[in-house]
Amino acid sequence: MARAALGWGVRDLAKSAEVSVDTISRLERGEAIMPRTLNAIRGALEAAGVIFIDENGEGPGARLRKSMNG
Repeated sequence: MARAALGWGVRDLAKSAEVSVDTISRLERGEAIMPRTLNAIRGALEAAGVIFIDENGEGPGARLRKSMNG
């Protein structure tokens, strides 16, 4: 969901997080990945403007940071 909100393809996220395309695909299929790899992916998404929202009664989620220009 976060990747799609940015308009990124799998290759865009893989490049930004410095991981393989296969790693992103495994994550999106729900397969386990190493914690440091997950942190790299999360860091890349957050640097691009994604905010992760903790469980709030309706499940965890993500949104984009408000634009400073708009």
